[in-house]
Amino acid sequence: MKFMKIGTKPDTFYTQDGSRILITDSPNDLVIRINNTSYHLHRSSLVPKCGLLRRLCTDSEESDSVTIELNDIPGGADAFELCAKFCYGITINLSAHNLVDALCASKFLRMSDSVEKGNLLPKLESFFHSCVLQGWKDSIVTLQSTAKLPEWCENLGIIRKCIDSIVEKILTPTAQVSWSHTYTRPGYQKKRHHSVPRDWWTEDISDLDLDLFRCIITAARSSYTLPPQLIGEALHVYTCRWLPYFKSKSHSGFSVKENEAALERHRRVVNTVVNMIPADKGSVSEGFLLRLVSIANYVGASLTTKTELIRKAGLQLEEATLADLLLPSQSSSHLHRYDTDLVAAVLDSFLMLWRRQSSAHISSNSQLLHSIRKVAKLIDSYLQAVAQDVHMPVPNFVSLAEAVPDIARESHDRLYKAINMYLKVHPEISKEEKKRLCRSLDCQKLSAEVRAHAVKNERMPLRTVVQALFFDQESSSKGVLSQAASQVLASRGKEMPTDETSMMHKLHLGPAETASIGKARSMREGGSQRGEEKIRSSTDPKKLVRQGTGSERKYHASRDR
Repeated sequence: MKFMKIGTKPDTFYTQDGSRILITDSPNDLVIRINNTSYHLHRSSLVPKCGLLRRLCTDSEESDSVTIELNDIPGGADAFELCAKFCYGITINLSAHNLVDALCASKFLRMSDSVEKGNLLPKLESFFHSCVLQGWKDSIVTLQSTAKLPEWCENLGIIRKCIDSIVEKILTPTAQVSWSHTYTRPGYQKKRHHSVPRDWWTEDISDLDLDLFRCIITAARSSYTLPPQLIGEALHVYTCRWLPYFKSKSHSGFSVKENEAALERHRRVVNTVVNMIPADKGSVSEGFLLRLVSIANYVGASLTTKTELIRKAGLQLEEATLADLLLPSQSSSHLHRYDTDLVAAVLDSFLMLWRRQSSAHISSNSQLLHSIRKVAKLIDSYLQAVAQDVHMPVPNFVSLAEAVPDIARESHDRLYKAINMYLKVHPEISKEEKKRLCRSLDCQKLSAEVRAHAVKNERMPLRTVVQALFFDQESSSKGVLSQAASQVLASRGKEMPTDETSMMHKLHLGPAETASIGKARSMREGGSQRGEEKIRSSTDPKKLVRQGTGSERKYHASRDR
């Protein structure tokens, strides 16, 4: 960082009863009041160099003591004291940290060359242009300090010149970057001949105020030389810097109570960052977008912002990982851990775009088909994860499972595992809820191994078991059920129909299997004929198969009519 030293005399200012007094042999004849501080000085030292004080002291006699109030001086008492010490020849040290205050104060006091040659203002301007603007960190620190005096800095052109200097350095090819910079990313080790990373500048500008950061990003983008991914990386770094819970994956990350002022600041960050995300797909990661949607809900961002975020997240949902989707629920009215509503909204946005792009013969479009199947696998993995939440409602689980189109699932093995996990964790749910859970499950798309597991699964509703048996028989080369399958039928005989002849005809059962079903029937004797007829009707395998998936139900319904 560059420094400038002006003056040679030692500092002889001291404080007494709230006043700043200069040790000198001559009496003080000038009092400058700035808010709660009074400076006891000398007209002979200040008036020749300060055009403003010269004008204010014009009407007073030389022998009189003059008191002047300068409460509106930019930079306050500290900035004025720098100017006053310069007038006395006292040594002052200037850097990017105090340059802005000194520049604005000297401009306010009219300390220009037109008042006296070698004055403070031209010296400060020369230091600003020849040293500060040439340095990377000096330009950033100076720009950061302009936040205290935005109007003065805007009028003096300090903000514009700092931004231009920073953007010029950002656009410099990395091979030519020679100034110091901050880069503390994990895994990066600075070596003597190590090339400078492309995003070397992102961490340094993340310390800036939001409006200044936006100005720099906007100016850099207008050059059309930075790739969208680099802009996206800068936005990611800034978001992590100013949203303290952005990187937190724990559910307590959103539990910190914040006042309205803090939430408003975070809303501004979210809204501004979203507006700056490049339109190019992949400019930011899917995980970043999903996390930002979650935070937008938490801080109460505008509906426009949340809608745009969901749209962007839907565009590249296939790039997400399971960890990206496992976002905590922030609703105080919901006990479940994960925000399934957010995932459902992003999935719905993806499907809307997918359907628009799909032609009538989607199977011929391999890219779209690959995309939807990749998303289907992701959603099924997500269902397996959220199924382990004891507070996950059945409707939330079912709506996500049924949102995926039939064509997207080549196999239903993952979906079966998710449903089985849910039934295992939620043993108290009713039979109707079990049927609702399994409504989207197509046993015909289960592998032989998984179908064999379904046949023996006591947690599955009878309808699903019979469907699995039916398709297991159809896929069997011999056309005969395994002994294990017949034992399952026998063990669940209380739920089986009474008409064994019909069942033998439907499932082509052999003598051993018929005997098992007869045994099950004897266990169930005593029931009313009306109830048995109802069960017989409900467990007709082919009817159950017809009720398996939505597309099959519609097909058979049209045939029945």
